[in-house]
Amino acid sequence: MELSNYSVEDLMLTALKSEIEAKVAYSQLAEGVENFILKERLNFLAGEEEKHRRFFERLYKKSFPHKEMTLPQESPVPLPQIQIDAENMPLSEILESAMEAELAAHDFYNRLADRYDQQPDVKKMLLYIASMELGHYKILEIERDNAKKFEDYDSQWPMMHVGP
Repeated sequence: MELSNYSVEDLMLTALKSEIEAKVAYSQLAEGVENFILKERLNFLAGEEEKHRRFFERLYKKSFPHKEMTLPQESPVPLPQIQIDAENMPLSEILESAMEAELAAHDFYNRLADRYDQQPDVKKMLLYIASMELGHYKILEIERDNAKKFEDYDSQWPMMHVGP
């Protein structure tokens, strides 16, 4: 992902917008599933995205103390969004969409970290967040694989993952 054409401010606003949208998507998805373990994982992911949002909000305020933070209607950097069309999409496809968004976020934060060579603490945090996004991908991958095996498990067997 090439980010050299974008200002640091645009990149931070993109990160903020992306984290807010991801939190909303995971929260919305969690509300729509009955499987309590999947619901818990989605709520966990929503909470992680909220933590990332707070980091980027603080970083923005520190970097641009005299500017009012205004999120753009559309992200200046094209990143995939989590597509949720619960009525027409199988759960596995929704999870695949989320996986794509997490991989893109991983790449985005790694590239953004390159802009902070002179601020090693910020760079380390961005690389840490990038690695967390990869962890989110793995969580979603496991749930996607389960959804493919048992596409209707959530509605027919809400406790499908519970052991004996």
